[in-house]
Amino acid sequence: MMRQRSLLGLLALCASVAFCKPTSEKKERVHHSKDLDERDPNDQNGFQFDHEAFMGREGSKTFDQLTPEESKERLGKIVDRIDHDQDGLVTADELTAWIKRAQNRYVDDNVKKHWKEYDANRDGQISWEEYRNATYGFHVDESFSDVSNDEDKASYRKMLKRDVRRFETADKDGDKMATREEFTAFLHPEEFDYMKPIVVLETIEDIDKDGDGMVDEKEYVGDMYSPVDGESEPDWVKNEQEQFRRFRDLNKDGKMDKEEVERWILPGDYDHAMAEAKHLIHESDKDEDSKLTKQEIVNNWNMFVGSQVTNYGEDLTRKHDEL
Repeated sequence: MMRQRSLLGLLALCASVAFCKPTSEKKERVHHSKDLDERDPNDQNGFQFDHEAFMGREGSKTFDQLTPEESKERLGKIVDRIDHDQDGLVTADELTAWIKRAQNRYVDDNVKKHWKEYDANRDGQISWEEYRNATYGFHVDESFSDVSNDEDKASYRKMLKRDVRRFETADKDGDKMATREEFTAFLHPEEFDYMKPIVVLETIEDIDKDGDGMVDEKEYVGDMYSPVDGESEPDWVKNEQEQFRRFRDLNKDGKMDKEEVERWILPGDYDHAMAEAKHLIHESDKDEDSKLTKQEIVNNWNMFVGSQVTNYGEDLTRKHDEL
């Protein structure tokens, strides 16, 4: 998607070193709240936006295993579960509830996936040492002396510093041991109010190139777009510049401070699940009654099988009783 973190170089570095599994990964900037009119200009059909609303990309691989016919059949079964009152119609509220359920399951599944990897002594908690050793290797002095390239070494130190700070913030009781809830806050800080300052700080650190602790228009646009020699600037860049001037830089000082960045990436007055539900209904409601029949959903299966409704396609390959 259009708005993503500029850590591709660090991720490439991690791919070449087996022990590196940092939390600093490429992400969308806006958490659970991206406006529906902020679609990737290269995604003209909007399907990619719906597919990646806030579920990530892994589930799409499971959808690739199914034929269109199989997808439609299994999607129909999921619709029966979404239709809570079993009246044959899916309302915006029912669709919203299902989307939020799918989101929560995604977070839970992700934490469960990593828990065994980090809880080395199987005591039901994850210590900082367990996480550090599993992620960075047994670098007792944390100097990464076995990394020969100075630039790479500096990158690891930066990632370690960020992980230390995030772990300490997630660890509410300060015992250097993460419970499952605290570890969830560490992996998914955008889901917890007390972690919001960390999310904002990390975002600013990623985008802020001049080190003033704020995000100016050039940095804002540069986080999304890098000019390519010989290619003209796409029209959407001008739209983003206008977005920055009108809606991001609220005090009109030419920069976004912490409060303005938080309003951008973590807007508290926006229900993303409801917005996604209304968007899906708008795109599929042929009789314009603001509700969806099973047939209307199945007819537009291309959008639904990759949307958050089916956990980005993953629900289509789950057993029915697992849903």
